[in-house]
Amino acid sequence: MKKIALYLLALGCTTAALAQQQPGSTYFYDAKGIVYKKELTFDLKFLQTNGYALGVNIGTLKTYYRTNYYNFELGELKHTREYRQSFDFPAPSSNRVSRAFIFGKQNNFMVLRGGWGQKRYFSEKAKRKGLAVGLSYEAGPSLGILKPYYLELVRTSEPGGNDYFIRSEKYSAANEDLFLDITRIFGASGFSKGLGEVKVLPGGHAKMAVHFDWGPSTNL
Repeated sequence: MKKIALYLLALGCTTAALAQQQPGSTYFYDAKGIVYKKELTFDLKFLQTNGYALGVNIGTLKTYYRTNYYNFELGELKHTREYRQSFDFPAPSSNRVSRAFIFGKQNNFMVLRGGWGQKRYFSEKAKRKGLAVGLSYEAGPSLGILKPYYLELVRTSEPGGNDYFIRSEKYSAANEDLFLDITRIFGASGFSKGLGEVKVLPGGHAKMAVHFDWGPSTNL
């Protein structure tokens, strides 16, 4: 009786397993996975030659093939020829060391962007080593934030005098010769210098990108 009971128990387990797994199918390929409706991603752009930016994308998945999202980004645009240099010498009247500066720079230019976009996939990705190709496009307003760039210049009370002092100045037609005389530049002023003279320039932007989304590997 004991052997018969064990046999019936084993037969019942086999029947239950067959009922859960239909012929010709596997658990790996039939699993639906987790369905998401929201996504949050961050962008960090620091390898580009014209500046850096930090952005956030807030998306809503309408279907597997389409996602609507909002993008917010803040960054700084720089000229490709900008070069930071430093003399690293103390101030004449104190032990303060000079800051690194960019020769010939007149303004800092920050950009604040906000946009609406869509991400679309052209095909569904296979669950093992699959590849889905998609396209995203975005457009929206931009605000340029222009701030004067200040340098600490070495001056004298009178031309040819020996009473040297340091004064923060931005570029102007009146001080052009001194501003572009590298022997009279002590270093850059602090970033807060000139914040009260910020100008806002409205604009717009648009961008497009291609996406390649790989599926998981077979090493589960």
